[in-house]
Amino acid sequence: MLKTKKKQGIIKKSQTHDKDTGSPEVQVAVLSAKIDELALHLKKHKKDNHSRRGLLKMVADRRTHLKHLEKTNKPRYEKIMKTLEAK
Repeated sequence: MLKTKKKQGIIKKSQTHDKDTGSPEVQVAVLSAKIDELALHLKKHKKDNHSRRGLLKMVADRRTHLKHLEKTNKPRYEKIMKTLEAK
């Protein structure tokens, strides 16, 4: 689970304007942070299948957001893919 301050920091880094909390870039960034934390949890707790299911749902949700962004706005998609690859 992301702490509020960490989530706000992620949102500030990826938002397109001051009050942006729902754009695909923000949602992908927040999902990526959650996925990273949950992946670390699952490395320690290998038999936690409930969390594994949540991880798979988050990955699918992130993939859906990226597909939508790729279809609608290619430059924004390429920009977010560069930031994801940098991690």
